[in-house]
Amino acid sequence: MSDFGITALLILTLFLLLGSSIWIGLTLTGVAWIGMQLFSSRPAGDAMAVTVWGSSSSWTLTALPLFIWMGEILFRTKLSESMFRGLAPWVSRLPGRLLHTNVVGCTIFAAVSGSSAATCATIGKMTLPELARRGYPEEITIGSLAGAGTLGLLIPPSIIMIVYGVTADVSIARLFVAGILPGIVLAALFSGYLAAWALLNGHKVPVPDRVLSFAEKMHESRHLIPVVLLIAAVLGSIYSGLATATEAAAVGVVGSIVLSAVQGSLNWATFREALMGATRLYCMIALILAGAAFLTLAMGYIGLPRHLAEFVGSLKLSPFMLMVALSVFYIILGCFLDGISMVVLTMGVILPTVQAAGFDLVWFGIFIVIVVEMAQITPPVGFNLFVLQGMTGKEITWIARVTLPFFFLMCAMVLLLWFVPQLATWLPARM
Repeated sequence: MSDFGITALLILTLFLLLGSSIWIGLTLTGVAWIGMQLFSSRPAGDAMAVTVWGSSSSWTLTALPLFIWMGEILFRTKLSESMFRGLAPWVSRLPGRLLHTNVVGCTIFAAVSGSSAATCATIGKMTLPELARRGYPEEITIGSLAGAGTLGLLIPPSIIMIVYGVTADVSIARLFVAGILPGIVLAALFSGYLAAWALLNGHKVPVPDRVLSFAEKMHESRHLIPVVLLIAAVLGSIYSGLATATEAAAVGVVGSIVLSAVQGSLNWATFREALMGATRLYCMIALILAGAAFLTLAMGYIGLPRHLAEFVGSLKLSPFMLMVALSVFYIILGCFLDGISMVVLTMGVILPTVQAAGFDLVWFGIFIVIVVEMAQITPPVGFNLFVLQGMTGKEITWIARVTLPFFFLMCAMVLLLWFVPQLATWLPARM
């Protein structure tokens, strides 16, 4: 059978299994097993056992459950309330006023969470009721929250960066540092759009209750101290070289437990809920990673990545056109798969192509994170859309429509990253 026939058969098998509601991790494993059994001479069972064990016992992957656990603990604290009280006085003078608490709040919480859905849910729990009570239009409050919630993937620590680092064999610490500047720039784009919207729709922005003095603003800022200390402990330990990403994750867990205890939200029930929530989420991700590792091995034995790289090379695409093609490919894929599945499913095939094109793998990791962010707000499988649908009761199509401007801002960010690659490479080069 030709390479095209093998590829078509495996893709058809993949979508048939996914359509039958089989878990994604088991689907990837099944497709890999079928591919090796039919088109490779190596015994599939032996290869599966070795690969699944090797991927599951990776020391680098240890950071993943720890960061997930840290986010689960913080989700159950009073951190979101404290952040709103500390942020609101400083944005009241900007066009759009309290709308910026969505963006700034998500930016700050992303630095201690690592999950887009957790960032969206936690900040939404804080801002949506407060903004609705003050009379802000729900289409701009919900749309900005959905868009800004995706910053949980880009600003370190990031779960998707850990997954990419493991699958692409790239330093997770370098990826974390590389995400800082692009994350800040994307947050600035979001806030800039909100300011422009407010200037064009001034009659829709409520008048502030009262303007606080500088001394009063500084007094309210004390509520930001806990989250700032936690961010400094996690990211500072990585950037200073005192800790690896895994060790920094352990620091984050200890810090979140201490913070939860100080705020009075730590008890046996919340501790157990956080631990079980993190365990369930990590087990799902670990199963997907194990299946993807086996699928990557199977594709290597069949030879598909090499043939695909040769095919793409024969098209003579310029690096820019290759970037555009990959962006479109991942946006379409994001309509059907979650971000982690997208990364682990495609890396084995895509990496040889981008390496042949001369892409820096740290830069490419940030590019992948941004296009995966888009998948968080594209129906029908946009995780942030699901989160907001559960919180607001709105139709998912309505939420997707009000989020569309932020999707286009992410497209602009991809172009900006292409023309100014130093946004992703300048800080890692100084480590």
